[in-house]
Amino acid sequence: MQELYETFVTILTETFTIPRETITRDTTFYSLDLDSLDLVELTLLIEEHTGIRIEDEQLAKIETVGDAVDAAAAQAGAVKA
Repeated sequence: MQELYETFVTILTETFTIPRETITRDTTFYSLDLDSLDLVELTLLIEEHTGIRIEDEQLAKIETVGDAVDAAAAQAGAVKA
């Protein structure tokens, strides 16, 4: 799961120009000034980089970076099963 977290951090820093030191699992997307459209873009980039698609139902429940990582990890587990 650490690798997945690092993928999120890399995308947030490179695409959204967010300083790496401000990102933790507990960081909210609201505190990063990311709106729902930014979250959709983030999930599309995650899918592009990892092949993991976060479903819209899950996306609505995501508030923190950790929530997003956990949702992606759960989806990856569902895909493997």
